[in-house]
Amino acid sequence: MSTPHYIVTLAGAGPGDAELITIKLQKRLAKADIIITDRLVNPGIIDQYASQKALIILAGKQGYNSASLSQDEINTLIIENALNGKKVLRLKGGDVAFFSNVLDELTALQENNIPFEIIPGITAASGASAYAGIPLTARGYSKTVQFATFNPNSYYSPEKWKSLAASNDTLVFYMAAKNVPGLAELLLRYSRKPVTPLAVIEQAATIHQQVHITTLNNCRNDFSGKQFSSPSLIIVGDVVKLHKDFNWFDPAEPGSVFRELIETH
Repeated sequence: MSTPHYIVTLAGAGPGDAELITIKLQKRLAKADIIITDRLVNPGIIDQYASQKALIILAGKQGYNSASLSQDEINTLIIENALNGKKVLRLKGGDVAFFSNVLDELTALQENNIPFEIIPGITAASGASAYAGIPLTARGYSKTVQFATFNPNSYYSPEKWKSLAASNDTLVFYMAAKNVPGLAELLLRYSRKPVTPLAVIEQAATIHQQVHITTLNNCRNDFSGKQFSSPSLIIVGDVVKLHKDFNWFDPAEPGSVFRELIETH
């Protein structure tokens, strides 16, 4: 008699704040036998909501780290545990489908005839911008927003860079923390305005959040040699100017709304 299959859950855990996950994900965490989690997932989410009987497998890939698990190894973990009749939850930071390898995992599940569900999460762009007081498409500042990655594996043609630089869109870059000055120089090379504001948001929606503001032309002087912690998100565009007026979440500021929320909850 074959082992019954449970639905494999692919879920997004949000940008950092453990209270930003969905009710549905809370329920799945409580019932999962196996939780295969990315390194960017806030451990407090698992501590708070997962069953104490669940097996937690740290399986997050990490750029520039050859010792981290490969996508094939992660696929094997998901498939083997599902075929053994375990309730498997694959947990990713942010949203499950934003710049992740969810397609590889979906393909592996489909090839093995394993049913699945997808639970969305708040992506890093939404979480970081909200917690930095930077509305991505604020009226009068930007009507559209583009999302991209910037790392050694991200290739864009000169035409694409021209398009990014020439637009007035808000630009949000994932995986760019290793070379922020290089990103700024590319945008300048393709004629983005030198005074365009740029924000680097470290550890968004956590007590370690820090927001660093500069402009494209000052980026090299301000950030040369600086190491930003992972995860960090980069926002480029006039909307970054709004941070000064609407920065409600500042863990380092004693009088901030963040401190009031901590003291009253």
